[in-house]
Amino acid sequence: MSKLTGKVAVVTGASKGIGAAIAKALAAEGASVVVNYASSKSGADALVDAINRAGGRAIAVKGNVTNAAEAEEIINAAVKEFGRLDILVNNAGISEFVSIDQVTEHHFHRIFNVNVLGLLLTTQAAVRLKAANSPAKFAKPILVLMSVFRVERQELVIAKIP
Repeated sequence: MSKLTGKVAVVTGASKGIGAAIAKALAAEGASVVVNYASSKSGADALVDAINRAGGRAIAVKGNVTNAAEAEEIINAAVKEFGRLDILVNNAGISEFVSIDQVTEHHFHRIFNVNVLGLLLTTQAAVRLKAANSPAKFAKPILVLMSVFRVERQELVIAKIP
């Protein structure tokens, strides 16, 4: 039995890159995975297909993490499809490297909304989901993982929703 057998994970921004690698790793350890994407449906579908062909369980769920209703739908998909939520990986993120004099309000708000507001909205949705459901489904805390980017290094932050 793998370490995460019976666990359910949501990975935001999972259609490519680091998010896809995280989703594959979680599935390889036995977790059922909700693969969230905002624009790359083909990437998400290919990843879900690869996980399912390898004997895992995964679904693709479109949703923009910067929209509260869509963030809620991403989280709710875990319970609707797999009956529970144990792990939330807030991976969705964007960056644009330009000189400071080229940063516009639009650039700033777009990056802030995905990287910070999206993390907040999906985590809030997970908290609400846990609070609204019976203790049997959520006897243990939901593990929330997020990557925090700094100019000099990247850190992994782990929090538990009690």
